[in-house]
Amino acid sequence: MQKCRRAALWLMVCIGFWAATAGTGANTAYAAGEVELYTPYTQLSAPPGESLSYSIEVINRTNTTQKAELAVRTSATGWEYQLTAGGRSIRELAVKPNDSQTINLQLDVPLNVDKGDYRFDIAAGNLASLQLVVNVSEKGTYNSELTSDQPNMQGFSDSSFNYSAQLRNRTAEQQTYSLQADAGAGWDVRFKSGGNNVTSVTVEPNASQTVTIEATPPVNIEAGTYKIPVRASNQSTSAELELEAVVSGTYGISLSTANEVLSADITAGGERKLDLLVKNTGTIVLEDVSLNSQSPTGWEVTFEPKTIRSIEPGKTTQVQATLKADKRSLAGDYVVSMTASSAQKSSNASLRMSVKSSVLWGWIGILIILAVAAGLYGLFRKYGRR
Repeated sequence: MQKCRRAALWLMVCIGFWAATAGTGANTAYAAGEVELYTPYTQLSAPPGESLSYSIEVINRTNTTQKAELAVRTSATGWEYQLTAGGRSIRELAVKPNDSQTINLQLDVPLNVDKGDYRFDIAAGNLASLQLVVNVSEKGTYNSELTSDQPNMQGFSDSSFNYSAQLRNRTAEQQTYSLQADAGAGWDVRFKSGGNNVTSVTVEPNASQTVTIEATPPVNIEAGTYKIPVRASNQSTSAELELEAVVSGTYGISLSTANEVLSADITAGGERKLDLLVKNTGTIVLEDVSLNSQSPTGWEVTFEPKTIRSIEPGKTTQVQATLKADKRSLAGDYVVSMTASSAQKSSNASLRMSVKSSVLWGWIGILIILAVAAGLYGLFRKYGRR
């Protein structure tokens, strides 16, 4: 009787084990870690509008091929993601025994998002899962930005101030911005994009574009600091930037004769001295101003002094120019160009020199005529009575 009870108990255990295994059908149970999703960077930080890229390895440590559907699960809203392999979107993956496959995940951080941590579960069916954490470093904005790495420029009044600005569209739509500048009277402000003058630019969502701003000050502007407000706007969004131009002064120089008459007479082979005035018409000291000339062949032009060490703003320095005409110069008008120049500025003056025949040759001609007349008179007296 006892043997019968033991046999019945053993039979019930076998039946129970059979029922338990039969309920699983053909499915195989795997130990933890036999299929794994792996990436080295499970927690990354990014600002709003950026994209994160993960390379995830699907590892199969079993002796059979494993096939699983891929999914991304999260409670975060507004995020966009894409799973790819071989450059194409993927939803299901098969991995050979004791092998691995790599998939890529791209997560796009929304523009309008709060600062904080966001969790994402990457699942390969029921075989394995991987949790990723994205730390959004700042609260997102849904607007436009206009910035410049160097909004302050310094230069002279006769130069242009060139700024490089970045216009960023932090919205989810393409935006066309009208470009405007509110500089002071007389300023000429131009916008350039791609090397062309423009009055507006179009920027794609979450993209940026470089805009060059060229500001030319008015003539005779005083030294000082000038603000140039710049605005990029449309009906839905706008951005502003304040530029600064520091005008340090102006360089100016003029060259003329003392009586401002640019013509004179000279005899062939003779000399003529002229007084020249070199004036600093700017607001900055002129240094090492040199005098030079271009004259007809055979002429000589010298200056005293040849170089002026410095001229204060608004002051004038006198220079004496000595012109010597070639003795073979024919009667007529000749042009002598003179230049006063510093490292920054120069001024030219063209003198018209009228060459007259030498007085000596005139007297020689008169004497020859008188000598011929006297000779003729003597001949008439001597032979006229015969």
